[in-house]
Amino acid sequence: MSPTIIIGWRGARTYSPEETRLAGVEFAGHLKPGNIVGLHGELGSGKTTFVQGMAKGLGLDDQVTSPTFALVHEHGQPPGLYHIDCYRETSLERWRQLGLAEYFSSEAISVVEWAENIAPLLPEKTIHLTFSHGLGRNERTIEVRP
Repeated sequence: MSPTIIIGWRGARTYSPEETRLAGVEFAGHLKPGNIVGLHGELGSGKTTFVQGMAKGLGLDDQVTSPTFALVHEHGQPPGLYHIDCYRETSLERWRQLGLAEYFSSEAISVVEWAENIAPLLPEKTIHLTFSHGLGRNERTIEVRP
């Protein structure tokens, strides 16, 4: 069964950061506790903006920013969303030491930017989304990967 069928969301094409956030809100409505979402795409392709929408769609009021240097941001009390960024830290052993598996075994939703950098550590059930730039300056395409 493909992730598209599992979550019922087929992707989006957006033309502004606000539309990308709204796509994240919509996507979050299809998620269940414990889901893991891997985000793939170039710098500036809308991943963090999408996660901002996801947080809003999950009813979280936290300000969502990229955890590039912190590696993980926990949102909500108790955490309802783990926002993980694997751009700078690509060592699989380091992620194991940081307890990545514990995030994935919780009831919170885990979203991983630059998921390709830790692909061997992602559970098979991970839902993968690919972000790409469109023709216009703010155009983005978000696709669910099989």
